[in-house]
Amino acid sequence: MTLERRMTRTPRAFEPDRGTEALEDCPWATGAMAELIKGTGGSSPYLRGLIGKEAGWLEGAVMDPEGAVRALYADLDKVTPAQIGVALRQAKRRMALLIALCDLSGAWELEQVTGTLSEFADLSVSLALRAAITPEITRGKLPGKTEDDIATAGGMVALAMGKMGAGELNYSSDIDLICLFDEQQYDPDDYHEARASLVRATRKMAATLNDLTGEGYVFRTDLRLRPDPAVTPVCMAMEAAERYYESVGRTWERAAYIKARPSAGDMDAGARFLEVLTPFVWRKHLDFAAIQDAHDMRLRIREHKGLGGGISLPGHNMKLGRGGIREIEFFTQTRQLIAGGRDPELRVRGTVEGLGRLADKGWIPGDVARVLSGHYRAHREVEHRIQMIGDAQTHDLPKSPEGMERLACLMGRDLAEVKRELTDRLTEVHDLTEGFFAPGSGKDQEVPEVFADSPVPGRWLNYPCLRSQRAVTIFERLRPEILRRLGQTDRPEEALKAFDSFLAGLPAGVQLFSLFEANHQLIDLLVDIVGTSPDLARYLSRNASVFDAVIAGDFFSDWPGPDALRAALVAQLQEAGDYERKLDAARRWAKDWHFRIGVHLLRGLMGPEEAGKAYADLAGASLAAVWPEVQKMFAEKHGTPPGRGAVVLGMGSLGARRQHARSDLDVIVIYDAEGVEASEGRKPLASRTYYARLTQALITAMTAAMSEGKLYEIDMRLRPSGNQGPVATSWASFQSYQREEAWVWEHLALTRARVVAGPLELAEDVEALRKEVIGKARDVQEVRRGVAEMRARIAAAKGPGGPLDAKIGPGRLQDIELFAQLCALEAGRPVREAPRALRLAKWLDEADRAALIAAYELFWSLQIGARLVSEEAIDPEKLGLGGCTFLLRLAEAPDMESMRADLERQAGRAAEIIGKVLPEPENET
Repeated sequence: MTLERRMTRTPRAFEPDRGTEALEDCPWATGAMAELIKGTGGSSPYLRGLIGKEAGWLEGAVMDPEGAVRALYADLDKVTPAQIGVALRQAKRRMALLIALCDLSGAWELEQVTGTLSEFADLSVSLALRAAITPEITRGKLPGKTEDDIATAGGMVALAMGKMGAGELNYSSDIDLICLFDEQQYDPDDYHEARASLVRATRKMAATLNDLTGEGYVFRTDLRLRPDPAVTPVCMAMEAAERYYESVGRTWERAAYIKARPSAGDMDAGARFLEVLTPFVWRKHLDFAAIQDAHDMRLRIREHKGLGGGISLPGHNMKLGRGGIREIEFFTQTRQLIAGGRDPELRVRGTVEGLGRLADKGWIPGDVARVLSGHYRAHREVEHRIQMIGDAQTHDLPKSPEGMERLACLMGRDLAEVKRELTDRLTEVHDLTEGFFAPGSGKDQEVPEVFADSPVPGRWLNYPCLRSQRAVTIFERLRPEILRRLGQTDRPEEALKAFDSFLAGLPAGVQLFSLFEANHQLIDLLVDIVGTSPDLARYLSRNASVFDAVIAGDFFSDWPGPDALRAALVAQLQEAGDYERKLDAARRWAKDWHFRIGVHLLRGLMGPEEAGKAYADLAGASLAAVWPEVQKMFAEKHGTPPGRGAVVLGMGSLGARRQHARSDLDVIVIYDAEGVEASEGRKPLASRTYYARLTQALITAMTAAMSEGKLYEIDMRLRPSGNQGPVATSWASFQSYQREEAWVWEHLALTRARVVAGPLELAEDVEALRKEVIGKARDVQEVRRGVAEMRARIAAAKGPGGPLDAKIGPGRLQDIELFAQLCALEAGRPVREAPRALRLAKWLDEADRAALIAAYELFWSLQIGARLVSEEAIDPEKLGLGGCTFLLRLAEAPDMESMRADLERQAGRAAEIIGKVLPEPENET
């Protein structure tokens, strides 16, 4: 389709007579095309000159702009290295003219304009680099390289940065490049010679693009974004660049790499380098400290450029001034830096696309994304027209009325309308972004009177988390707000003391304080937590990064269930890298979800039963996802698992799906070598040894204290023969043992067993055996005697428990669970949950059954709540008002004394019911 048929607008000629002169070289231009060229030439001296020079070429180009671009590219590809400089300059003139006409006429949207400019820049860099590297290789200056290596520039890559990297080049932009080479492609003895050759090629490439000749220039080329440009060569080794970024890389350099991409040369090497740099750019935790860095950078730019004043249109810088393009870019990139480490979908280069992704993920409101996207596109169009007037690398609005009128003409708009719209857009951008970067200081807020004489805040500056000036600066802005919210609690002094304990245990503060400053609702959550559970507050001080999860989008959504959990962790592990990183990723992931369950229970979003299942789902998902990774790691050395593999059988609270915040995992590993005697690998092992060591590897994977802590403690004492037996049990032995040797208590334990990880076929066989063993006929009195003896041993070993102990003691949680297992075993039904098992006992009086179930639910509510707020026995004095209020809510009691009385009453009733059923143990002591 011709350019004329696509036109939706036409610029007005600022100087009609001069605009008409441009038509003398274009006798073919009539009608709308004539008006377009007249307006363009009349308002832009630079474009008027291009029209005169390229009128003959333009006549064909306007018939098919995209085809003209493709033909131009094809012609360039045929040019010899010696002629590439002249050819590129001619091509740049033609591209500049055609893109301007397509832009001004409305035939191309902004994205096509900037995309075509960026595409041409890529081609120009590629051709200039090829022309520069060819003589280095053909003359033997680049050791070890042949003509076959010209296409990949001998292992060198030019990374496109900034707007070029994002495909957003403006009309008269320079291009920012970082040139690197893969030093691993060269023998160490040839390193210096290779680097010298590639430095020469880089300089020649830059000169081809940058030097101003009689034919003009191609692109002003800036190589100063590389590491430490004052002392490093224009082309440096990737390994040296990597060391720099890892050791002294700054936030602005991280932001720059959001848009980085390989543009020319060895594209694969460039992609590998960017992959290596991922941890530098995208931090694993939410990085709100980047906000302050970006804000400081904005202020430095304003001060350096003298742009600190208000919005006044004459001479206003559309890029760096208030409300300008850079503010939108900083806003977008900083938000991407904050969250992109956790969410790879935010790692996009384009500004408008980035705003859209941030809105889709809930990081910014959708209306803010739409407004800023619209203003960004409008600002870029104004920027282009400013630059079209004289091909100047400027972003300043004209200072004179004549200049502003010329700009309005190029836009095809009335000057008053343009001024009004520019002022409104700049103001709205500034208002939306300034609140994000500089939300204001809390210093003017009053400190609550209740804390006026407290010595506690005075010692905070001595804590490790406030050892840096940066942390102090951020915290001082937060301090009044934190004190205000602490002062609004029921017991301010108690809450202040709890917050003080949290702060004292915090090893570093910048990231967390930045997080709080950007998300004040987290202060409320922290105050709630420290006021309810000093113990949980201590956990948070050691694992403050779990706050990331609160603002990661769906923290307060409904529980996803075990399948979705497992799939989410599997996906995380696939992206994590090597084995150790996978284990650390699993720990970070589990901590986030563990924290989420605790907060949901604390805030009443989950009840005790739902939270118990959630904790168990989390543990099961962790085992199910980590187990295959352990096997893969182990198989690299010893070969794949012999036979049908191995399953992990969850026992106790894991199997019954009733866990609390501090539960360890009772598991049994069952393998079926299926007659295979040994594995097949670099270091084969006998099957029994293979699975024993594999199980030990699983235990290590779950329990090892790595940089992110532990996943879970593992308890394997419920396996056949207990601690004396092998850590992994063969399928044949397990069957034989359960059918012929197992004690009554082991069959009781089997009622709660559940396969949580491993191959489906073996898992189904294990479940079938479980049902078979539980369902077989047995002597009821023998079972009851066994339960009575076991109950007596527990009482002797653990004692009666305290008055507020939910688990230990006659008629309490463990006692009722043991009795429920008896009910399941007598009924021959593989029911895992205690309330369901109690309902199977048809011989129980209905009132007794109801009393047992009510007692069980009460003790479970107290147990899951108590383990969330403290690892010690419940002591109301130590818990404080917040902790006690939380437990009273779960127990549905008005006060602690009433709760204590109710616990004793229900425990006594449950013990009485159980005692009526069980015989006196024969070996009672």
